[in-house]
This record gives sequence, C-alpha cells and structure tokens, in this order.
Amino acid sequence: MSRRLAAAVVVVLGAALLGGCATTVHIEPADDANNPLCAEVSVGLQNVGNLADKDRRWTDAQATGAWGDEGAASAIILRCGVAVPAPTSALQCVTLEGVDWLVDASETPLLRLTTYGRDPAVQLYIDTGAVSSNDVISTRTLVAAITTIPADGNCPAPDELDEDAQELLELG
Repeated sequence: MSRRLAAAVVVVLGAALLGGCATTVHIEPADDANNPLCAEVSVGLQNVGNLADKDRRWTDAQATGAWGDEGAASAIILRCGVAVPAPTSALQCVTLEGVDWLVDASETPLLRLTTYGRDPAVQLYIDTGAVSSNDVISTRTLVAAITTIPADGNCPAPDELDEDAQELLELG
C-alpha cells in the first residue's frame, strides 16, 4: 500500500472514530411530536445555539432539543407535542417572558415547565443544578421558537411562584 493511500485510510478512520465520540441524546418523542406546529418549533430551535451557556446536542427524536456538556447528562431537554394540560391542573401557572407555564418543582433539582394554553404543549426539563432556569426561559430565540404555537388560552389566575419554585428559577 502506498504511503498516500495509507495516510488517507488513517485520516478516514480517524474521522470516523472521532465522529463516533459525539453522542446523540436519546429522548422519547412526545405522543403528538408529528404535529405540524411542532415542526415549526423545531425550525425555530435551529436559531437556538447555546442555551444558558450549554451547547446544543443532537437528539434522536422528532420535535426535541437538548443542551448540555458532552459526556454528561443534558442540562436542558425540550419536547414538543406533550399532552395539553387540563385547565384544572394543580400545578402553579405563571407567565414568564410572555409564555404561560405550569411549574412542577416536585423532582428538585429537576424543574419541569409545561406550556399552558398552547396546543400542542411544549415541555422543558431543566437541571437547575447545572444551569439557571431563568437563563433558559429568558432566551429570546427559545421563546420565539415556542411562541410559533399560538396561544389559545392563558393562566386563569396567574400565581406567584411558591418559595421553592422561585428559588429554582432565580438561583437554579
């Protein structure tokens, strides 16, 4: 084998091996992930590079997004097409950056935010031990992607965040 061919083989194999190091984040798609409005969200996510200083990562499911450090669990996961919450949800409903969210802080430090008054619903899982949830939800490009789904309702009576949820949003 000539030196050029051997060098080419080494370069191709090296690129293949290095490419294999980039992990794809496995996410279960939401039941309504194939909704055309989720496709609009996905298009909008292309404008979201880093989120809360975390790099965008590849995902293996439709209508999803993930951000985090390579080799670590994702700090932020987005799924579009989750079940639309009932208007009688026991979770707090708050308006942040023009989006109504149901806030579930029951799995601290994991914070789950689900859009309210949008069909399909979008859900964010934020590891507040790794990123500030306020930095996530205040990102204009993320808000722009989510608001491609028109609001058809809003929090019936927006709540003040309880102390635990407020702390997670501010300090997370």
